[in-house]
Amino acid sequence: MSEAFDVIVIGAGPGGYVCAIRAAQLGMKVACVEKRETLGGTCLNVGCIPSKALLQSSEHYEEALHKLADHGVTVGSVKLDLARMLARKGEVVGANVKGVEFLFRKNKVTWLKGEGSITAPGTVSVAGKDYTAKHIVIASGSESIPLPGVEVDEKQIVTSTGGLELTSVPKHLVVIGGGYIGLELGSVWRRLGAEVTVVEFLDRLVPSMDLEVGKAFERILAKQGIKTKLKTKVMGATKSKKGVTLKLEPAAGGAAEELTADVVLVAIGRRPFVAGLGLDKVGVALDERGRIKVDGHYATNVPGIYALGDVIAGPMLAHKAEEEGVALAEILAGQKPHLNYGAIPGVVYTWPEVASVGETEEQLKARGVAYKIGKFPFTANGRARAMGDMDGFVKILADKATDKVLGAHIIGPDAGTLIAELVLAMEFGASAEDVARTCHAHPSLNEAVKEAALAVDGRALHI
Repeated sequence: MSEAFDVIVIGAGPGGYVCAIRAAQLGMKVACVEKRETLGGTCLNVGCIPSKALLQSSEHYEEALHKLADHGVTVGSVKLDLARMLARKGEVVGANVKGVEFLFRKNKVTWLKGEGSITAPGTVSVAGKDYTAKHIVIASGSESIPLPGVEVDEKQIVTSTGGLELTSVPKHLVVIGGGYIGLELGSVWRRLGAEVTVVEFLDRLVPSMDLEVGKAFERILAKQGIKTKLKTKVMGATKSKKGVTLKLEPAAGGAAEELTADVVLVAIGRRPFVAGLGLDKVGVALDERGRIKVDGHYATNVPGIYALGDVIAGPMLAHKAEEEGVALAEILAGQKPHLNYGAIPGVVYTWPEVASVGETEEQLKARGVAYKIGKFPFTANGRARAMGDMDGFVKILADKATDKVLGAHIIGPDAGTLIAELVLAMEFGASAEDVARTCHAHPSLNEAVKEAALAVDGRALHI
């Protein structure tokens, strides 16, 4: 007889494991299916966590090489120990995934090891054994989108997974795709000594960004030595012992050119991972982009089957998936949670960081919304000057009539942390005046947020 659960979650990434833990906290008998040897999904194993570990390490290396002397700190010969840097990354990953395993034990979540497939409504097969559940949650995440003509081998042509495991610094790294992942990994290897060229099909990097912030970002990256080829299409790749030769064409048409590199990183986006889940067998509907269709309560068209995270519509962000995991668990427990999709931040963890929440100027213009702008540069912030990190600015967009914060965009030091204040402001429907009237500690980077809020009304104090 098969073991029965209240909830079976397929996938132990941020959305899946959080959903499983929250459901268990609410008194349900829960199992989570995961085929990896460790929990945490792409994010903890080969994504968010290891990339941030390398970003941090590479920043320290660059600081020792180029910045410590400005602070009166003289060091001897600075050498890169890449093997140790990669080992530290592994240690960080190991601690995080073991932490999730501990949380499963603490909350009595059963880990079903192996690939999960839905064989019928209410039944999941794992490693040849069937399990039943009142509710099945699909949280299987996403995978890198392949690029036709550019065959990944995770050595010369890599995805983000291989890009985190290079055992030597490439002389020339070409990044195909100017989004979050490509720019973060490009930054890592540029700091460690690689020449980096980013090839992007569109006319700008990170096109979802506010245009003004995006253009400033491009200028800062160029100043750091990252080259860009915008409006350029990659037509194919040829590998040899010496490296990889890419065939490029202008996106608008024109003469082709070639670009050679030691390593090519393919980072053109991610797609939902739904292969092998048995969705066609039970009739779960997908949309035109291969995402699972769900209603406002994460329910699919098949009763008892739900989905969340990267496999459904919306930004492919770990924290979005986590919030959906909590919300769904509470829905299954009979509660009525609410997730505000208009207040989900996005962060690029380069240095300076870039963070945003809400709408961009371009989106407000397209909707015909009358708005006000408040901006404040980090060059006028005392703490940023003391740190020696003065690139960038804070930009707040507020409704012209009501002063309600509609969007916020930051490029600068610790932007990913600073954006949290404005996410909270938007969550509670605050006005720019509310933020401006809030006392901020001095000297702090957060004062730039206060000054930008003051600038919405034309009364910034320090510029």
